[in-house]
Amino acid sequence: MAVHGQNKLVMLAAGGTGGHLFPAQALAEELVGRGYRIHLMTDERVRDYGKSFPAEKVHIVPSATLSLSDPLRLPGRLLRLASGYRLSRRLIRESGAVAVAGFGGYPSLPPLMAAARMGVPCLVHEQNSVLGRANRLLASRVTAVATSFDEVRLVPDAARAKVTLTGNPVRGVVKAVAAAPYPALVSGGDIRLLVFGGSQGARFFADMMPGVVAALPEDVKRRLVLTQQCREEDLARTTEAYRASGVRAELNPFFMDMPQRMAASHLVVARSGASTIAELGVVGRPAVLVPLPHALDNDQLRNAESFERAGAGWVKPQGGIESAGFAAFLAGLLSQPEHLKEAAAAALRHGKPDAARRLADLMQSIMAR
Repeated sequence: MAVHGQNKLVMLAAGGTGGHLFPAQALAEELVGRGYRIHLMTDERVRDYGKSFPAEKVHIVPSATLSLSDPLRLPGRLLRLASGYRLSRRLIRESGAVAVAGFGGYPSLPPLMAAARMGVPCLVHEQNSVLGRANRLLASRVTAVATSFDEVRLVPDAARAKVTLTGNPVRGVVKAVAAAPYPALVSGGDIRLLVFGGSQGARFFADMMPGVVAALPEDVKRRLVLTQQCREEDLARTTEAYRASGVRAELNPFFMDMPQRMAASHLVVARSGASTIAELGVVGRPAVLVPLPHALDNDQLRNAESFERAGAGWVKPQGGIESAGFAAFLAGLLSQPEHLKEAAAAALRHGKPDAARRLADLMQSIMAR
């Protein structure tokens, strides 16, 4: 359904973190290739994660998290959302947007509410295996609901008929290394381990992994080449800990070439955010997944369980990890290259490299209704 967009404008709305912006960027890249123009509606965090977003304009929309746990702040938050709603109506009307797509996070709530009330074709995309709170509020109001997993929890009954499985779109830089051949893990050769905690990093890995690496057998440590995403404030102490273990390690708060590093790795240790699961599936790499224990609605655990059921990885709850046991587990995996290669193939089968195309097709179908 790759119909030319004839320079029409599509508005995308997303929370300003990588988990929301990366799939929005993937759809934007696909739609630009089909001749559409793109505007992005988001929050101030876009300055960190939206540098390569192919939008003609970026609009910062007032928004706020709705929570009954702090009732004194609720009126102010509702006022911010109302302000975002009025701005969104004006931007949609003045830009002549032919459709609006939302990718979750409360900054997507005002634009999608406005589009639905104005009768503009609109959809929400859910990256996780649990429908997020903003998307839950919107699901019964929008034209369509796109999902990334075969099973998605907490979809309102009124929205079930609107659900289409598209997968979670990945950016062009990820598709450039899609299905990269699994690197040979030869006896005595380098073992490439990649550790990261999502776009915002994870202090847990900075605290935990040096002890795990120190507990690895000497022959594994000698061969290990470690790449780890690490918060700026944790870099010095974590680097020193690896140096003391005699391990080759490269640490950085953010790797611009993360997809290439993923493709070069034999094993990944990571959180299980939706973008991580999608990228592991498109590149095809096995992973030990440590879900964020306090994620809303336990979405990271559900994402990880889906990956594990596919035979692509292993779920390790954070609360049960201790250095010696986790080191023994990793050493056992790394001693079975054929098992890792099979898991890499299973990751590929779990992935949906054509998700951006499917989502763009769905966008065009709601425009044509």
